[in-house]
Amino acid sequence: MSEKYYITIGRQLGSGGREIGKKLANSLGISYYDKEIITLASKESGLNKHFFKKADEKIRFTPFDNFFGMQFSKNYLGNETLFEIQSNIIRELAEKHSALFVGRCADYILREYSRRLDIFITADKEDRIKRTAKRKNISHKEAEELNLKIDRKRKEYYNFYNNRIWGRADSYHLCINSSTLGIDETVNFIFKFIKQKLEL
Repeated sequence: MSEKYYITIGRQLGSGGREIGKKLANSLGISYYDKEIITLASKESGLNKHFFKKADEKIRFTPFDNFFGMQFSKNYLGNETLFEIQSNIIRELAEKHSALFVGRCADYILREYSRRLDIFITADKEDRIKRTAKRKNISHKEAEELNLKIDRKRKEYYNFYNNRIWGRADSYHLCINSSTLGIDETVNFIFKFIKQKLEL
């Protein structure tokens, strides 16, 4: 059996990071995890899935979130505890097989694994806005505001738990703008990079 390896993807909203991740995992023949982590963490902890969704890549609750979350769980847990539950799930999955993880500080959680490549996906502003507007069926203005809001939350989450800076080149093995080559060619480029770097 070949040695296991791991790909982690950080991404700006609207960059196509999720689509790129799925296509990469399929091309590499490895497991893909994104929102699936929430489902697994819910099953592992016995907490309602909605509780994890409210805390997903977010470092703090509003008072409303606290109240609303408690309606679905007998025990209120802080975000750091929820982060630890998800971290355990990611490590358990890594012990089983090679995998690609999107978001959730997987690069930090798997920092002790040497056969790991951390990738960040960005895209031109207008492309990100158009992609978000189409995916969410919202206006250009709403998409622009959503991109800014979600990216701010992702940055806060990553920087809070990590010892590196979200989106900065020296935090990753590869940073790439998906607008330069388009989604499919970006997948092909990263695929070749992974194969060469990990000698697959």
